[in-house]
Amino acid sequence: MQIEITLRQDKTKSYSATDLGFLLHKHPAHMHERDTGAGKAIIFYPCVSEDKTTSVLYLDIDPVALVRGKNQQSDGLLAQYVNDRPYVANSFLSVALGRSFGQSMSGKSKERQELADTELPFEAKVTPVGAAGGLDTIKSLFEPLGYNVEAEQLAGDERRGIFELKISGTVLLRDLLNHLYVLVPVLDNAKHYWIDREEIEKLLAKGEGWLKDHPAKELIAKRALKHRRGLAFEALQRLADADVRDEADSEQQTEAKNTEQEADLEKPIRLHDLRLDTVASLLKDKGVNSVLDLGCGEGKLLKRLVKERSFSRLVGVDPSVASLERASSKLHLDNAGDALRKRLQLQMGSLTYADRRWHGFDAATLVEVIEHIDPPRLQSLALSLFGDAAPRYVVITTPNIEYNALFEGMEPGKLRHSDHRFEWTRKEFEDWCQPVANDHGYTVEILPLGPIDETHGAPSQMAVFERI
Repeated sequence: MQIEITLRQDKTKSYSATDLGFLLHKHPAHMHERDTGAGKAIIFYPCVSEDKTTSVLYLDIDPVALVRGKNQQSDGLLAQYVNDRPYVANSFLSVALGRSFGQSMSGKSKERQELADTELPFEAKVTPVGAAGGLDTIKSLFEPLGYNVEAEQLAGDERRGIFELKISGTVLLRDLLNHLYVLVPVLDNAKHYWIDREEIEKLLAKGEGWLKDHPAKELIAKRALKHRRGLAFEALQRLADADVRDEADSEQQTEAKNTEQEADLEKPIRLHDLRLDTVASLLKDKGVNSVLDLGCGEGKLLKRLVKERSFSRLVGVDPSVASLERASSKLHLDNAGDALRKRLQLQMGSLTYADRRWHGFDAATLVEVIEHIDPPRLQSLALSLFGDAAPRYVVITTPNIEYNALFEGMEPGKLRHSDHRFEWTRKEFEDWCQPVANDHGYTVEILPLGPIDETHGAPSQMAVFERI
């Protein structure tokens, strides 16, 4: 089995196709050999010119080495020696690729780093390829990455064919090598070594920058991890988390700007600190020991509560990974001892779905949170919080839209924060709170927060629910 890598010269750029030798760290005038455990990897250059240079990685599999030391009763001698493993591109070829071109796969080139960081017109030919799923699978894996795909079927049928595969495109060399490293075994739908959690790290490392957006990522994860459901699920979950993190990072600057504008608006009346101090003081006065802070953001309330030793268990929940990372930093959890880590924890989670981790708390808080939730989903919030988690106390604060008229320079009808889905009047807040309390066995008291205007009320409002 072998992989051919070809670089063609682009007349618009100042490089020679012979620079492929520098990019692969293998001199074109020499033949290079390396033992892979399953056989010998041989690298040579059949074509070297200014216009076109080709490097070949040929893997000479040793069938005896494949079964040396294995239990002969596991598959039987016939299955061990008579199969297509030595003859079609598979995970053995990926291992050889990693061992032969490791520096190139990491994007390093001592002599031509600028070229290594440049997209160049590469071609790759893999012969022969065993493709479970046939031509459709080949195209579904490589075409979304921007390659032109040519595949000639040499043997087999629609379920599993043997192909000569050619892909071409203008890409970074490291991307091309990493794509081949991951996808060749995926095509083969098998791996020939022990799979454990370390394989997840390999997959995510080689798939960085492209796998999370690939439309066939579920198929890739399942096949790359040998159809072990637990490992595949963890890999996909971590890809999803990375996707959320990227999205959160892109929105972080906008969110920070909007939050700063809201803080500036309320700064003259010190409303932000007033809310947090009032909630912290209320919880202490109620004799609360455990607090669930929903929509904890950067952990400003938690930072106040953790200073009081009477709070023995504090958990912050937020759907934003970026917010939780900032909270962890500001609460110094990275350097915390075991005692603090046990007492204070952060969790990613949705606020509108029942979560068994919310059970058993004395109190739950939502400080300036519900106005960020779409109104149709507030019923789900009430069910998951009051109906399922059912803490003894629930404390909710939210802006009073009537007071907006008193903020200097604020346009009529405009909300204090661009992410607010709504802002309630005092009556609207009461009309939501009272039925929730009645339905779930709570009493509720609604209190003003901040300076009270005779006409417009206070700038913020707080509901304190207590379970009957």
